[in-house]
Amino acid sequence: MIPVTPAISLDDSEVTFSFIRASGPGGQNVNKVATAVQLRFDARNSPALPDPVRARLEKLAGSRLTLAGEIVLTANRFRTQERNRADAVQRLVALIAKAAEPPPPPRRPTRPTRASKERRLTGKARRGSIKAGRGRPAGDE
Repeated sequence: MIPVTPAISLDDSEVTFSFIRASGPGGQNVNKVATAVQLRFDARNSPALPDPVRARLEKLAGSRLTLAGEIVLTANRFRTQERNRADAVQRLVALIAKAAEPPPPPRRPTRPTRASKERRLTGKARRGSIKAGRGRPAGDE
């Protein structure tokens, strides 16, 4: 089991790993060893996720979500398979934990006070008079 929050934990069978060759530096080793990890998690059909969390997770996943509802994460920051696998699982857990947070309360629309409107207008008038005085003097031709 992979713990995400106190209420949500994923079964190990829900996450599948495939190993691919990583790009970047590494010399001959990079051509021989498949160290990058591709993690797949079927978010749409997971029994561990409540419906509101699933909806927020699909929105948060963005381009990492396939049309079938799978989240695909690729980890190739490290040079070993084990560390890349742990990195991918950690990123999935962070994504699900962020989706499990309650949404922020809706914004209450407010109106500016009369005093703030007056301050804004007097400031505009002051700036306008400063700019009006910048031209050439009137009778100098």
